[in-house]
Amino acid sequence: MLDLMRSGNQRAFTIIYNRYWRLLYGHIYKMLRDEEDAKDILQDVFSSLWLSPEKIPDLSNFAGYLYTMARHKVLNAIRKNKYKNDYLESLAVFVTESSEDTLQYIDTRDLMAAIEKEIAALPPRMRQVFEMSRKENLSHKEIGKLLGTSDETVKKQISKSLKVIRYNLKESGGAALLLLALWR
Repeated sequence: MLDLMRSGNQRAFTIIYNRYWRLLYGHIYKMLRDEEDAKDILQDVFSSLWLSPEKIPDLSNFAGYLYTMARHKVLNAIRKNKYKNDYLESLAVFVTESSEDTLQYIDTRDLMAAIEKEIAALPPRMRQVFEMSRKENLSHKEIGKLLGTSDETVKKQISKSLKVIRYNLKESGGAALLLLALWR
């Protein structure tokens, strides 16, 4: 049966899967005590067999080979989960020990990034007018002169830009709108 599976025979793989999956699942579940993780590892074991059948050694105890393979995958998953938990714990310590100023800086930076994203999404001419007004601090008259348009058109473009940005930032919450209002 293993020789057939090594040659890519799907029927042989199905027979092996049907013969061993329940026993292997029980073994994995006993180690993890988590149904979803046990299913994931079981799938990973059989995926490895199907994708790399040439790596299956010649042996008389195939069930033992499957158990060993599953145990290694469980240990790797536990190790990986431990690193993830260590990272989350260190992140929690950072957040609890961070000063209010640091957190406020991070929030402001994120809000500014949201505003910049909305500005970048404006049509090219509208974005140009808006950036000249807000980033270069040019008056409507100066912008109109540089772009060869009336200062009334510039005023309308800026007003329209603000409406579009405000509308899109409503999803981000009031803080982004407040920050935008301060940016006049």
